[in-house]
Amino acid sequence: MRLLKATVHPDLQHLETPELNSNTFHRKAARGIILNGDNILMLYTERYHDYTLPGGGIDEGEDAIEGLVRELEEETGAQNIRDIREFGLYEEYRPWYKPDFDIMHMHSYCYVCTIDEKLGDTKLEDYEVKNGMKPVWINIFDAIAHNEHTIANSEKKGMSIERETFLLKTIAAEILGKAVPNASTFELKAAS
Repeated sequence: MRLLKATVHPDLQHLETPELNSNTFHRKAARGIILNGDNILMLYTERYHDYTLPGGGIDEGEDAIEGLVRELEEETGAQNIRDIREFGLYEEYRPWYKPDFDIMHMHSYCYVCTIDEKLGDTKLEDYEVKNGMKPVWINIFDAIAHNEHTIANSEKKGMSIERETFLLKTIAAEILGKAVPNASTFELKAAS
C-alpha cells in the first residue's frame, strides 16, 4: 500500500529516533472511506469536537480487511461492505499515555469502499459512548473546515485530528478531484 504520509508528534521530537525506542507500542488500524457524492461517512466525537474516518485497531490474527469490516459494522452500523480497494497508509509516532509504553507507532491502512445506504445499529464501546461518538454523513468540505477550526481554536482536540484532516483533504483532491477551499473562504461563506 502506498505511503500517504509519515509523521512524528511534536512532543516526541526531543526523544531518540522513535523507531529505535524499545518502549514503543505498535498498532495497526484500518479506516474506511465511504463517499456519496461530496458527502462522507464520518464519526463525530463530542469530547474532541472533531470528525474522524470510521475504523480502528486491527485485532491479533485479523487481517486489515477483516478489521475494517468489523470496525465499520461496529462504529457505523454499515451493512453489505463491498468494493473494498486500497487508498493509502498513514504512519505516525505519537505519545502513549499508559503505563507500559511511552510511544505509539501506528499504521492506519485506509480503504475506499461501498456500503448499503441504510445504516444498521452500532455496537460502540463504552468509552466511545462516553466520548459522544456517533456516525454522521457530512459534506467533506464542511468536515475539513470544522476540523481546521477545532485545530485552531480548541484546547480539547485529540491527537488524531491532524491525521484525519490530512486524509480528508487527500480524499477530496484525489477521489473527488476538487480543491479544498481555504478556511477564510469557508468562514466568509458560513457567516453570510
